[in-house]
Amino acid sequence: MPLLGDRFPDMTVQTTAGTMDLPDAYAGKWFILFSHPGDFTPVCTTEFVAFAKRHEQFRENNTELIGLSIDQVQAHMKWVEWINDTLKTNITFPIIADGTGRVAKQLGMIHPAKGSNTVRAVFIIDPSGTIRTILYYPQEVGRNMDEILRTVRALQVADQNRVAMPANWPNNELIADGVIIPPPTNETTKATRVTGNNMTCFDWWLCYKEVPY
Repeated sequence: MPLLGDRFPDMTVQTTAGTMDLPDAYAGKWFILFSHPGDFTPVCTTEFVAFAKRHEQFRENNTELIGLSIDQVQAHMKWVEWINDTLKTNITFPIIADGTGRVAKQLGMIHPAKGSNTVRAVFIIDPSGTIRTILYYPQEVGRNMDEILRTVRALQVADQNRVAMPANWPNNELIADGVIIPPPTNETTKATRVTGNNMTCFDWWLCYKEVPY
């Protein structure tokens, strides 16, 4: 089961867009792999629509989407057709066909206490193929796509500026859209932690600044 900081496992998958090699197919881009227990399921259908409506926003942040479901390519194509015809939403990202559950098992998506179905997981992978976020959702609760988009953007801003993001960024209750400067690791750096020079401090270990995002 892959963990945060691991390289996404190399695998060849069959999708509605043809055969793809992951993570190499998205080299230089962020990508999000999200799984479903089956086609034509109500909650998952609402999630597909929600992802599709935000696909361009993800692309604006150099991020692609790829779904996974425990069904064959033909079932995926029929599901996509139904969503397009009935819900007037065009699914523009590929869907992995995982009829045998091979990919689900490799990625740790089978949780025995929840039954034999694939749990609804989200993997956020960076341009180097490293897993940066893993989220699991139960069957009863649909995913929050805006939170997934926020997480991608937060990771990108954190990487670009070598900072950390506060709770609810960019709408934190204490520092609004500010970002947290890593705390000092020695007495010399500690002594420089005062408000000023593009920095605001509550104390030497809790300082923040503004960055573009």
